[in-house]
Amino acid sequence: MNKAISLRYFLTFLFVISFVFNGFGQAEKAETEIRQIMKQLEVVGVSVAVVKKGEIIYTHSFGLKNIEQNTPLQDKDIFRIASISKSFSATSIMQLIEAGKLSLDDDMSKLVGFKIRNPKFPETVITLKMAMSHRSSLNDSEGYLNLDAINPDKNPNWAKCYSDYEPGTGYKYCNLNYNLIGTIIEKQSGERFDNYVKHHILKPLNLNAGYCVDSLDNNLFTTLYEYDGKTKQFTAAPTAYAPRREEIKNYVMGYSTPIFSPTGGMKISATDLAKYMTMHMYYGNYKGKKIISKKNSKIMQTKLSDEEGYGLAIRTIDDLIPGIVMKGHTGSAYGLYSAMFFQPEDKFGFVVITNGCNPTYTNGMNNVLKQTIAVLYNNFIK
Repeated sequence: MNKAISLRYFLTFLFVISFVFNGFGQAEKAETEIRQIMKQLEVVGVSVAVVKKGEIIYTHSFGLKNIEQNTPLQDKDIFRIASISKSFSATSIMQLIEAGKLSLDDDMSKLVGFKIRNPKFPETVITLKMAMSHRSSLNDSEGYLNLDAINPDKNPNWAKCYSDYEPGTGYKYCNLNYNLIGTIIEKQSGERFDNYVKHHILKPLNLNAGYCVDSLDNNLFTTLYEYDGKTKQFTAAPTAYAPRREEIKNYVMGYSTPIFSPTGGMKISATDLAKYMTMHMYYGNYKGKKIISKKNSKIMQTKLSDEEGYGLAIRTIDDLIPGIVMKGHTGSAYGLYSAMFFQPEDKFGFVVITNGCNPTYTNGMNNVLKQTIAVLYNNFIK
């Protein structure tokens, strides 16, 4: 071997060693900073994942999966991720649109099977797009855990489910919108909601996730903890993973759908959520698997107004990382806080999920999520 080739191999070796050690240094620094955040904000546990150029370049889990058993949190552990779940429902709708079964301009009344009209604006059609973008004028004042709340034949106070503005002219975040959307998925696909998502999104992406508790290994469920500000104590949320077996026995397709909570019931690990996020980052494709078209993926990510930045279950924000526009969603329920945000042009993104913390906020964002994402960006992307 001549000297030139030997020198080239030696320089390559030095580059690889330098890259590896720098990577370890970045991870060590990030982990030290995240532990400081956890101590400051009284975090029970947190799982994170970083994606760059289509690859998961870092995952780690900190703290406890279960306080009472002193069980450490691991990357494979599953969380009920709350409202990030809405994007799975919206993605399913986009698939059905591509199959020619739906249009974003369809009348919700015709799709659901009973009247969905704001009584203050009875001539204004409430469309599927309005519901998916929270511009339907619906609200959650009568509840959203079953469709009886808005069904005129079931609830004498159904009219209270509608706000005072004309559908399509204002924004109000509403969980009921997405439980109705889950119903539409069942009616148009012929599959139970949880099975549709499993067969058309989760299995193609090879994700260990789901809406039905009994379809998953409950040993992987991360206990969620609600924080009491007065006592400064954490209490396990007993119903976060309720199996709802009796309700499922009496299931009515196209009506019982809220049992699975299309609006917030997805259970998934941070690592697998990062793979799903990468699919949206690449406009509907993940490692050769096409989930939705590029056109419809971009529609999901397009904000309908600057004020709220909401598209179709994907929000646009510009204050998470200074000077960078990000796309994604957050979730909060039972003491859990979750975030999934990505940059589709520069191809990087973050997933952060905590199972309990002392919740404080900056500009409407939970500080555990916001500060942890800043640490991940500064150490792995910037």
